[in-house]
Amino acid sequence: MNPTRRTVLIAGATAALLPSLPATAAPKPKAAALQPYASYWYPDSLPSGTPGTGITWRSLKSWRAADDVDLAFNASTVPLAPRFTPTPANSTARAGQARIQSLVSFGPTASNPSQGSATADYYALTHWAYIDELVFWGGSSGEGLILAPNAPIVDAAHRHGVPVLGNIFLPPVAYGGQLQWTRDLAQKDAAGRYPLAERLVAVAAAYGFDGWFVNAETSGGNAALGADMLGFLRELKTLAKAKGQRVTWYDSMTVNGSVSWQGALNSQNEAFFQAADDMFVDFRWTAAKLTSSGERAGQLGRSRYELWAGVDVEANGWNSSVNWDAFVPRDKAHVVSVGFYRPEWTRNHLPADGRTPGDFHAADDRFWTGRSLDPSKPDGTDSWRAPAVSVADRSTVTSLPFASVFNTGHGLRWYEDGQVTSDAPWNHLGLQDRLPSRRWVVHTDGQRPAVTFDFADAWRGGSSVLVDGALDRPAVLDVYATRLPVTGDTVVELTHRTDAGGAQVELAVATAEPTTPGATPPYTYFPMSLTDDWQTSTVRLTGLTGTVHAIGVRLTAGDGPVRWRLGGIAVRNATETPVAPTALRITGADGGDLRFAWNPAPGSVRHHTLHRLLPDGTRRFLGGTCQSAYFVGGLRPEQGEQEARFELRAVGELYTTSAPVTVTHRW
Repeated sequence: MNPTRRTVLIAGATAALLPSLPATAAPKPKAAALQPYASYWYPDSLPSGTPGTGITWRSLKSWRAADDVDLAFNASTVPLAPRFTPTPANSTARAGQARIQSLVSFGPTASNPSQGSATADYYALTHWAYIDELVFWGGSSGEGLILAPNAPIVDAAHRHGVPVLGNIFLPPVAYGGQLQWTRDLAQKDAAGRYPLAERLVAVAAAYGFDGWFVNAETSGGNAALGADMLGFLRELKTLAKAKGQRVTWYDSMTVNGSVSWQGALNSQNEAFFQAADDMFVDFRWTAAKLTSSGERAGQLGRSRYELWAGVDVEANGWNSSVNWDAFVPRDKAHVVSVGFYRPEWTRNHLPADGRTPGDFHAADDRFWTGRSLDPSKPDGTDSWRAPAVSVADRSTVTSLPFASVFNTGHGLRWYEDGQVTSDAPWNHLGLQDRLPSRRWVVHTDGQRPAVTFDFADAWRGGSSVLVDGALDRPAVLDVYATRLPVTGDTVVELTHRTDAGGAQVELAVATAEPTTPGATPPYTYFPMSLTDDWQTSTVRLTGLTGTVHAIGVRLTAGDGPVRWRLGGIAVRNATETPVAPTALRITGADGGDLRFAWNPAPGSVRHHTLHRLLPDGTRRFLGGTCQSAYFVGGLRPEQGEQEARFELRAVGELYTTSAPVTVTHRW
């Protein structure tokens, strides 16, 4: 990537998330319980000297899954969900044309906690519906060049149908890049094979992510090195395809081995594009270059949308100057796809002192949805052409049972059944729900209420949906686009609460698509009772047949401005309770730092939750994870406590929980 336009070191350092678990009492382990971190490597040879504090230098060539002591903490468990495209939210959003790739730095290369951390200040990406590929951006010459994404990020992305790529970054010489590392990556063995290609595919398979983004920017190479890199890339793609993985090439190294960013698909990088699944086109593109690039892709028998035109938003976000018509014109077919570089600007540009989850989501909604904050009503005067204006959203809500508590993956507290069970801030994207894909579409003839994720209260997790406004006319909020089968046993449960004012609330269910993009789905409305405390209303879908295409709510004000919360939704034919995990154990302990492991139960399990049983009989939430191992740091004995007791539960798709298993730790 152009060294004058990028940041090599990763931004957004975080601390470690709290977990804890239960089974029968276990003796105090002797092994030290270290905080697990996301993995990173050099291809083979290591730098000279000594790594800095908190940095571990590792060689990917020597990696073996059997020797990876942190693999259980780092391996994703959520499969990549299939997606569908509902009728677009507006007339300019198109399906089957431009796609969006997002290059995101979620944290530092080194010391990036595997399973979240004890802060709510995190880039909790939620607009997955517009993204087709996420790249776990990072790497630096002093830490490591090959990054495997954190499991929580992969789990959240997979729930929304988005593949995640690890990053291979061979830095420019100005940023410490050494040509030897490029030679290491593209080395051949005695049989003429590329051992690092095999190792990369093995890592992605073991860690559960979807392939690699290859960015070779170290200058000084020659034609021989260019040929070796091309051979490596071809073998990497062949091996990756056999495992269901993919490879993206960055427009940097050319076929003659030099680094020369083209800003186009041309003879200098065509061979690399042909050896990969797609290519990120450097920021040096022009409208003419993108047009010729799209045409050239077609001549090669490839889709023009396998080219991502780089849009650098790291410094200015939605204030960036972009020639949108060069790739996503409003009045004709899209030219190529979009590659956003560092959209975590939506968090990073906010003042770090006092930055809240609400501040971040307001900015992130502005970035992805546009100034109107309603994808069905784009602001035509907005110079920022938000993804929702051009790209149709997608959804993964296709099977029963389905449930959501609108958990964004971070929060100021942790709630269970409307009660606070931990007052510590946290982040863990693996706990994020499948979230509404088009936020927020409101159909009304009157004043539009504000709709946001809110962190002041929740039913479960860390957030709820807050609708706040005068409601001078009935307002219909689209909540989920779905493809859910209806039977005589299908019910919808809404957990909700009125904080202020009075309103009639109705469940809205549509069994067909709207007649035109942006129109209100053909809803049938079911009345629900309303109180000023959390309540769960259960509605049987009597009279409906076929497939549910959309679920929403209609609010009609009866008394003053209304503040109404949606805390949860479930669609089911029956209630299902998961089986409890087994063999909960503490596998390492060092003071108040503990490593837990367990055997997951058979059947469908969404995630596991860990609580500590306090001497007064209350339960304190320590954390949750989709993995079968968890780390808890900084625990202390309660007054007079000789041993700590922990409970672990499996949580199902309907948020029903298993019986607990317990384990104790003697101080």
